[in-house]
Amino acid sequence: MKDKKHKRASFYNDAARIIIYAGGIFTIVVVLAILVFVFNESLPLFGDADASKTKEFQLQNKYERKSPLLIGVDEYEKVAYTVTDSATLEFIDLDKKEIISETKIAGFENQAFISSSKTLNNNYVALGSNQGKAILLKVNYSVTFSDETERIIEPSFDIIKTLKIDSTNQPIRKISTSVISDDEWTIVSLVGANEIILRSLLITHSIMGDEQEDSSYSKFYADTDSVTAMAIDNTSEKLIIGSRSGSILYYSLKDKTSPELIQKVVASPDKKPITSLQFLIGDQSVIVGDAKGNISSWMRVLDDESDYGWKLVQPHIFNSLFSSIEVIVGSQRDKSFIIADTEGNIQVKHLTSSRTLVELNGIHLPIRDIVYSPKSNGTLVLYKNGTLEHFSIEPAHPEITLQTIFGKVWYEGYKKPEYVWQSTGGTDDFESKYSLIPLIIGTFKGTFYALIFAIPIALFGALYTSVFAHPKIKSIVKPVVEIMAALPSVVIGFLAGLWLAPLLERILPGVFLMFFFAPIMMMLGIYIWNQIPKVTGKKLKNGYEVLMIIPLLILGGQLALWLGPSFESIALGGDYRAWLLKNFNQSYDQRNAIVVGFAMGFAVIPIIFTICEDALSSVPQHLTSGSLALGATKWQTAAHVILPTASPGIFSAIMIGFGRAIGETMIVLMATGNTPILDFSPFNGFRTLSANTAVEIPEAPYQGTLYRVLFLSAAVLFIMTFIVNTAAEIVRQRLRKKYMDI
Repeated sequence: MKDKKHKRASFYNDAARIIIYAGGIFTIVVVLAILVFVFNESLPLFGDADASKTKEFQLQNKYERKSPLLIGVDEYEKVAYTVTDSATLEFIDLDKKEIISETKIAGFENQAFISSSKTLNNNYVALGSNQGKAILLKVNYSVTFSDETERIIEPSFDIIKTLKIDSTNQPIRKISTSVISDDEWTIVSLVGANEIILRSLLITHSIMGDEQEDSSYSKFYADTDSVTAMAIDNTSEKLIIGSRSGSILYYSLKDKTSPELIQKVVASPDKKPITSLQFLIGDQSVIVGDAKGNISSWMRVLDDESDYGWKLVQPHIFNSLFSSIEVIVGSQRDKSFIIADTEGNIQVKHLTSSRTLVELNGIHLPIRDIVYSPKSNGTLVLYKNGTLEHFSIEPAHPEITLQTIFGKVWYEGYKKPEYVWQSTGGTDDFESKYSLIPLIIGTFKGTFYALIFAIPIALFGALYTSVFAHPKIKSIVKPVVEIMAALPSVVIGFLAGLWLAPLLERILPGVFLMFFFAPIMMMLGIYIWNQIPKVTGKKLKNGYEVLMIIPLLILGGQLALWLGPSFESIALGGDYRAWLLKNFNQSYDQRNAIVVGFAMGFAVIPIIFTICEDALSSVPQHLTSGSLALGATKWQTAAHVILPTASPGIFSAIMIGFGRAIGETMIVLMATGNTPILDFSPFNGFRTLSANTAVEIPEAPYQGTLYRVLFLSAAVLFIMTFIVNTAAEIVRQRLRKKYMDI
């Protein structure tokens, strides 16, 4: 019978051991699988862009007596157009590799186009002739579907305006255009060496259907010996002019009748002629290329010392090409651009990351023009000999590098490089900013303020409950604290954001006074407790001191709140917010780190308290008894025997609390304002990695850049906690080894 029971017990014991081992191994496998998935989703961020040639054909037979000036393409990359110097506009079927229509542009008989320009979206084209005449065209693509759901694209063009630019019939050497709509546009023309002519038109429509035409004309001479390149932004407010001496001139066109020179700077390091200029989407940055192949970007930033409030700066310098820059074309979707030199070298670069994404392996002949497809997934290259090449481009994630994620980046509109997280904006030309540093700092900031509040209360509370409190007090306190852990974090965050934050804003000076009154009231309570036996002659039971201290702490808190307004009036000038701003340049946000410290500390305290109390209560009784027998007081025993012996467990409790705080989401989300700022001040908010993921992931396009950056942030959070927990485990093992033989 005993053998049967023994065998059954042995079987159950073996089964339990196997199940526990299997469960542990399964848990490790699941965690590793999650880690592999997270890294697998984030690794494509650092993949290289790819490009491949898909088409190449010759239009030489059509260009025997004509030379192409520029090229454009529709968003599907099916139909392209070219304009030749003989005033002919041709549409090309890229699939069939043939010209499908050829139209002579009226009004330019016996004239030749010698300059051309197109808008960023390729829909508007400005052309200048050798007799001082210009024309603005609009290219249209009508898309229909056949019964077989085949897409049919019907191209056409409209003449928006024909202009006589120069009355003396001087050739238009350079031309640049900005078109907001058919009724609002600006054309800038260069005649002679440095004579600039500006023509603009604005047509307004009244509610009665009447039209009012407001046109302007201005002529000025650029402050340089010879103009070699021009670019006007899409808002018709900025004009950049390149010179033969390597300088660029920034003109303000807010008053189009009187353009104003704002700044002149040397843009070419070797003072070589500026050969090409191109504004990128957003009209903040202009790409500058010179005759030696140097490439840089320039943008305007606020400057208090300038008379105009602005100045041009050079935030990015790119790897040079091999010869003079011939063409620069910007993307319609992001800050990437295509650049080509006179030898036919073509590269795709990105502004913010300052890197070369991919090099297009073309035929390396002189290039006439390049067009970047509207979806930034392809490009057409038109060579001077009439050859047309199409490249398919897979840009991957051009804005992502280790520098843009973990380093300072000089973004458009900023005075200097900064750490910025701003994933979405309100306009199509907004540039997403993916620096994880504000989120990492915010994560540690929230954890720090939570633990600085939670650790002292939880640790000393556990020490008192375990060593000093009466068993009846302990039987009440410990279950109540453990019940606190059952409160949902969303409820705590809700209360912190909607109730605690406004309350704390009103009584903050009084709250700070509490930290002064609390120890005074505690010492007063202990003093009174010790004096009672002397007065009454009755000995009080040890472990009930807290019953005297709690009412006095409440009284001290009320006293601090009552004195708070007086303290604010006397010491803080009557308004602590203004005092903070004046003396420390710190603004007070209602939802800030102090609120999170209280709220998240409330959530962390039960975890640290419970584990610390268990560790302190598990100290062998013979150690405590021996210390007391040798004449040590309870406090001396607690400080020199119990705390060191329980230190491995206490350290584990703090680390588990750290893990709870660093991964908290809902409390941080609801109580901080969720602002990704880089500031360790307790008076403003922050955003953590976990809260950021919770907010952003529902709106992140699947497998898009934001989607993968969020997975990368999850991987960073995992690595952070792994490093901290590993270091904590090493320390815990050393402490355990040190005290295990006591």
